[in-house]
Amino acid sequence: MKYLVAVDGSESSMAAVRYAVEQASATGAEVVAISVVVPDQFFTGGDDPPESYTEAEDELVTEDIGDAEDEAQEALDEAAEIGDKEGIAVETGLLYGEPVEAITEFADDNDFDAIFVGHRGLSDEYEGLVGSTAKDVVGRATVPVTVVR
Repeated sequence: MKYLVAVDGSESSMAAVRYAVEQASATGAEVVAISVVVPDQFFTGGDDPPESYTEAEDELVTEDIGDAEDEAQEALDEAAEIGDKEGIAVETGLLYGEPVEAITEFADDNDFDAIFVGHRGLSDEYEGLVGSTAKDVVGRATVPVTVVR
């Protein structure tokens, strides 16, 4: 069996790692923790959306991807440490793109048997939507998803 755990550094995602590791200990499953790198983007062109690719390219600003990768790697390092404490190897990896799509496609492409996600992540943008990423992963995944509080 193979378990995929999505982490973003939030306590909820670390609880998902702990739970996946606990389940892996009981079932002998492999655990892979991934973090999706999504640099912050913002549009500097005012209230109107860009009307061409050129305009969008000129007015869309992305924060340093290196910072986003560093934050994601810190979350993955913490996930690996959780596994080490329990005697379970947790393989880690970075993905890039929209989180729900990246998580579910990676699970499908690599024959995972289950996905574990935290109930609520770090995203300020979706703070008011309880578990929006978790909910969308549940809706899109083709394997069982465990949402951990």
